[in-house]
Amino acid sequence: MEYRSLGRTGVKVSALCLGCMMFGGKTPPKDSYDIIDKAIDDGVNFIDTANVYSVGRSEEVTGEALKRNGKRDRVVLATKVHGVMSGDDPNMQGNSRRHIIQQCEASLRRLQTDYIDLYQIHRPQPDIPIDETLRALDDLVRAGKVRYLGSSTFAAWQLVESFAVSKELGLNRFICEQPPYNLLDRRIERELLPMAQTYGMAVIPWSPLGGGLLTGKYKRGEEPPEGARFADTSNPIYRRRLNDRIYDVVDGLEPIAKEKNCTLSQLALAWVLRQPGVTSPIIGPRTMEQYTDNLGALDVEITDDDRKQINRIIRRGDSVAPFYEAEFGPHPYRV
Repeated sequence: MEYRSLGRTGVKVSALCLGCMMFGGKTPPKDSYDIIDKAIDDGVNFIDTANVYSVGRSEEVTGEALKRNGKRDRVVLATKVHGVMSGDDPNMQGNSRRHIIQQCEASLRRLQTDYIDLYQIHRPQPDIPIDETLRALDDLVRAGKVRYLGSSTFAAWQLVESFAVSKELGLNRFICEQPPYNLLDRRIERELLPMAQTYGMAVIPWSPLGGGLLTGKYKRGEEPPEGARFADTSNPIYRRRLNDRIYDVVDGLEPIAKEKNCTLSQLALAWVLRQPGVTSPIIGPRTMEQYTDNLGALDVEITDDDRKQINRIIRRGDSVAPFYEAEFGPHPYRV
């Protein structure tokens, strides 16, 4: 396993981060425990979840897995706050001091731990001043409940603003950003990745496989496989992402994967893994088979010629499916 610095900190994390969104939901607890145990045995020391995943159930299953195997202190454990935790309570969501502190305590209980290594704001919320959010997070760090702070799906300008506020007020700053990044949406290359490299931020992309669109299981002219995420035609986000242009990218990538004797998903994941400025892509396996396939991306080499060929299939900074969709104004939580 390759280990990389978590931004400007002294912490080393595995080149792949295990995402736990499926655990306790589509993935039963027993299977979730097995995947977590196998990942740690394989050298993965970076685990990411969120309070909103299955409304706390993912955190519970993740915490139970680490209690069972006794390896909590060996992993860098990350979780997130922002999403709606109660539909009828307007204060059980967002980036307010009240919600952040309340949900940190709840996450600690669900994860069965005394501290969270990386506590992330799941989405920006411009109608709440960033200083309120940062002060609450800083208090959690000073209390020893959180080690480091991060963000997810923030714009580059929002992060630079947060750095200025942290410096002005003497607060702990964000050290990590979790953006969507894959071969169907490369827009973070325009500003976010250069900003992160300039300011020493770690970058841990979510959805490096495009939510499954880059696995090869979706075929042009065919209905999505039964039970697949994008088979849900009622979801407007999925309808926008599952468009005809994605197949042009997939069709162009398949010969490259075949030449490398790897799966399409391994090629797509390896490409993100080897992009400048990327720390650890987040894999989100539902099954052990998917986890094993994802791990194989570590052995896939991406050459300069590969990058040139891929850049001809989808240009740098371009997008054919919208993943980088954070609404930089008041908005409901969206996965």
